[in-house]
Amino acid sequence: MLVILLLSATHGGRVHDLRIAEATPYPLPAGSGLLQDLGFLSFTLPEVAILMPTKKPRGTELSLEQERANQALHQRRLRIEHVNSSVKRCRIVKDRIRLWKEGVRDLVMELCCALHNFRVRLNPWQPMI
Repeated sequence: MLVILLLSATHGGRVHDLRIAEATPYPLPAGSGLLQDLGFLSFTLPEVAILMPTKKPRGTELSLEQERANQALHQRRLRIEHVNSSVKRCRIVKDRIRLWKEGVRDLVMELCCALHNFRVRLNPWQPMI
């Protein structure tokens, strides 16, 4: 079961994830791997391996090896999406939040992620639905 270790600052409105990623300093150690999707094609970090699915070329098919690699990455990303849905059990995260005081939105997200981590540590043997 996955726990959440890192959060970036929250951004209101319509801000693309790539701009948020470029503005956030990530403390990933050299030699680690970063799993990302095709929305982050131009995003790189120094001395960090980028794990991204292979895009199907126009008019041709992917090789069997590329398809298996994409499926393996999909399985890892699926577990991450389950973590996202677990955090969104707290409806305040996915509904419109009308708290305007500075830092409150970040605090709400931190609390919802802490609740997810608590649930995981409380019942680590149960699969996440």
